[in-house]
Amino acid sequence: MDDHLPRAKERLRLGALILVHVVICCASLIRLADAGRAIAFEPALFHLFFDPARLHVAIAVVTGFSLVSAFFLFARFSFGFFVGFYFYTMILGYLWLSCFSDLNYDRLPAGLSAVASIIAFLLPALFISSPIRQVYTLSAAAFDRVLWAILALGAATILAGAAYDFRLVAIEDIYQFRDKLESPAILNYLTGITSSSLLPFCFAGFAVRRSWWGAGAALLLLLLLYPITLSKLALFTPLWLVAILLLSKLFEARIAVILSLAGPLLAVLILVVLFKAKAALLLSIVNHRMVAIPSIAMDIYNDFFSKHDLTYFCQISFLKRLVACPYSEPLSVVMSQTYGMGNFNASLLATEGIASVGLWFAPVSVFVCGLVIALGNRLSAGLPPSFVLTSGAILPHILLNVPLTTTLLTHGAAVLFLLWYLTPRSMFEQQQPKQPSLAGT
Repeated sequence: MDDHLPRAKERLRLGALILVHVVICCASLIRLADAGRAIAFEPALFHLFFDPARLHVAIAVVTGFSLVSAFFLFARFSFGFFVGFYFYTMILGYLWLSCFSDLNYDRLPAGLSAVASIIAFLLPALFISSPIRQVYTLSAAAFDRVLWAILALGAATILAGAAYDFRLVAIEDIYQFRDKLESPAILNYLTGITSSSLLPFCFAGFAVRRSWWGAGAALLLLLLLYPITLSKLALFTPLWLVAILLLSKLFEARIAVILSLAGPLLAVLILVVLFKAKAALLLSIVNHRMVAIPSIAMDIYNDFFSKHDLTYFCQISFLKRLVACPYSEPLSVVMSQTYGMGNFNASLLATEGIASVGLWFAPVSVFVCGLVIALGNRLSAGLPPSFVLTSGAILPHILLNVPLTTTLLTHGAAVLFLLWYLTPRSMFEQQQPKQPSLAGT
């Protein structure tokens, strides 16, 4: 009985923090809809609206959906908790925005499907985390050598990429040049895997081993990927990894996950109030990119596939060669041609869900995706939460914006899962971890 009271207080604190996060997200979406020219994009182009006359409807919808957050109160930290909370925020944003959207489709079944899908995802992603027995594990020395090998591969990838494309471009001008980037497909794959999975794992590994020179080298390589990829994510990845590492050291892992979203959103909202137009670019980069865009994608995909043929997974490149597909172009290009918002990828809830099998079967498909994330939980079981948080810090952002299959292959999530499995658990039990060296000693 003595143990129940601390747990109840912990859940109460966690629940209160999630409710604050919900309020911050809604306030952020209101501010974005009202920002207009101040942030260099037209909200109407993104179907991003706010109507005070319908505020009571949006509040009722969001309040009802907030009950789903109870799942997080009873789940332990895992990689699935990390991803699941970001997806929860995306669906929260979609339900809010759909109350004001000008797109013409039946929102009630779409909203019910979205809620059923996130529940179907969370059940395995949050609650399947039993460890898989390690048939093989690296020694501490071998782990060190892997970290140095990743650094070497990252440096080689950057040198190869720079031979094809290297542009120092201001962040607001990247879209003028990004479509002009040309490099071999194999190099694009290697760049995606290196930036999203390998170098973040390398940084987390060096941080665990307290080899700060190695950790700094990993961050430098990540920063050098920006002029090659002209990606906002590449530019901010070093800062993000450091922030996640600090959060994971200062707070319990589940609280760190919530703060990783709520903190930046709230900070930018405060800066916008204080400095107005001077902070507008941050509103566009942080609040628009982190929360609004993934939620808008759900709105767009619901609208499009209420009027067009489903893909039945033919958007997956290797399947397109084997089966007939109603779309010759990638879905991101199809959405660009239809809505004029640029290439518009979307999360697994929109692609493996809505686009592939439609509203009614989307929860089934998303449940299977949740099982894949649960596999990541099982392969990382026994690793410190701080290490999982930091090494996997980029993947939730990737998963918000691209399909699961793309994340597993192009962005290296499958490689990261394997590295988690091979990482020696005994290494974290040492009181004074050995420093990585070029010799691996």
